Amino acid sequence: MTTAIKRRRRWRDDDGNAVVEFALVTPILLIVVLAVVQVVLALHVRSTLTAAAAEGARAAALAGSSLAVGERRTREVLDDAIGGGAATSVAASRARVNQVPVIRVQVTARLPLLGMLGPEALVVEGHAIVERG
Repeated sequence: MTTAIKRRRRWRDDDGNAVVEFALVTPILLIVVLAVVQVVLALHVRSTLTAAAAEGARAAALAGSSLAVGERRTREVLDDAIGGGAATSVAASRARVNQVPVIRVQVTARLPLLGMLGPEALVVEGHAIVERG
């Protein structure tokens, strides 16, 4: 074999390409995986906040109950589900939706984000029709 043929074979050889491809693809793959985990975590927190607000509204809407009971129940559910520091404020109020009296519980919480993208706070509401009694 001549030296020119040997050189051409050496340039066409794929030895070491896997290492370079791994080094280029791994950071992109990690960013995508972390972004998916972040979205899943944010959706979980939103779902939990909404469920807690609805539970608090149902507790406050019972006959003979008060708004304070709804706020307390919302905080209890949040403490059990995602920890006490998640909600920055819980507020219950009376309202009317289509002339029907309801209890509205509004929860404001910090959204656990990695980085500066997206909203910092999340506000959700739960509603329940007031029982007559």
